[in-house]
Amino acid sequence: MEKEYITPLSHDELLAACRRIKHVALDMDGTIYMGSQLFPFTKPFLKELTDNGIGYSFLTNNPTRSRVDYLKKLEKLGIEATPDQMYTTAVATIEYLKEKMPQVKRIFATGTPSMIKEFEDAGYEMTAIDANDMPDLLLVAFDTTLTYERLCHASWLAAQGIPYIATNPDRVCPTDQPTVLVDCGSLCKCIEHATGREPDLVIGKPNPDMLSGIMYRYGLRADEIAMCGDRIYTDVAMAQNAGAFGVLVLSGETTLQTALEAENPPLLTARDISVFGKLLIESKS
Repeated sequence: MEKEYITPLSHDELLAACRRIKHVALDMDGTIYMGSQLFPFTKPFLKELTDNGIGYSFLTNNPTRSRVDYLKKLEKLGIEATPDQMYTTAVATIEYLKEKMPQVKRIFATGTPSMIKEFEDAGYEMTAIDANDMPDLLLVAFDTTLTYERLCHASWLAAQGIPYIATNPDRVCPTDQPTVLVDCGSLCKCIEHATGREPDLVIGKPNPDMLSGIMYRYGLRADEIAMCGDRIYTDVAMAQNAGAFGVLVLSGETTLQTALEAENPPLLTARDISVFGKLLIESKS
């Protein structure tokens, strides 16, 4: 990448868009850290936001950790954050169920113990692998503890036609380890191949509801929020769906070639969030 960033906007248009930003929503894996390694530019970027009166939140499609566990991970990496600054697809799913599907009380889920506890703490009962223990909802999530038996039971439930929600569409989860972390979207494809059924609803990015919650919480317009992430089909697509300013960073999954070939390119493609930080500072001068 010869330049630090590419954009379809003129420089003046880009700075005008940056000047409107009052809040930055940040993807996590591939954007502020990779696996267990914090990027060296993350803390200086967050300080720049704070120093310039720009708020920020952390958004992740990865529901394997509860909000509390994510805050602990951030703290371990040297980042202090409040519960209000942490938004996961598990939190978004719970909020959706409370508002849109209040009849749901019992759930069968593929999910880590940390995620399951978050749902239990919200008042939901989790059902067992038992054909006589029918849930109100099938919930499929990224699950690093998944067993074949649970996957088969989830597929059977999908075949029974009960309401079926997925937490996120991601095919794989970014990692700094020599492996492929099969994510929720791939689990849903497995169930679809086995049963012919897709989820009734996918909650996480690119669904714009996560950004809509931030707009409502802070009283912001869509063009006053920037969504930064490393994936076109989730992070950038959510920004576009919400009418926010989408920033694609190349520090995670997406390559420059993929970005250049995108059908709906983001308003800004940057090497990493530090480049966006420089543009935000420049726009204020």
